[in-house]
Amino acid sequence: MTTPMSGKFDDLPETRRRGLERMEAVYGFDMTDGQGDFFAYTADHLFADIWSRPGLSDRDRRLLLIGLLAGSGGADVLGIQIPAAYANGELDETALREIVIFLCHYAGWPNGARLNAIVEETIAKARRAADRAARQAEDGS
Repeated sequence: MTTPMSGKFDDLPETRRRGLERMEAVYGFDMTDGQGDFFAYTADHLFADIWSRPGLSDRDRRLLLIGLLAGSGGADVLGIQIPAAYANGELDETALREIVIFLCHYAGWPNGARLNAIVEETIAKARRAADRAARQAEDGS
């Protein structure tokens, strides 16, 4: 479960607040409240309820979701899930690359190739950011 954050969602109903806080924890980026029934079901039900249930860790849920998405060709959502899993420390470079090899044999090579492209871009982007931060630290010292 998440703990209350900086209070930016305090003016929202309890379920929406919990959903948005959980979305931030799962995705690793700031969320804002949205409009419409689709967003309401996503925040209030999927994240406040389903992603918050006991029994599975976030890593477990993420692995199940990655497998499902790879098998069904959901590269658009994999582009959210893979970077979040990597940034949240749920899956490291070795695990991500092993997932690609494993899923290629079950989800098909084209789906696995798309997954591989997302994994490699995620790793490369993180390395570039780390290199930039290291250069800035050197320049600032």
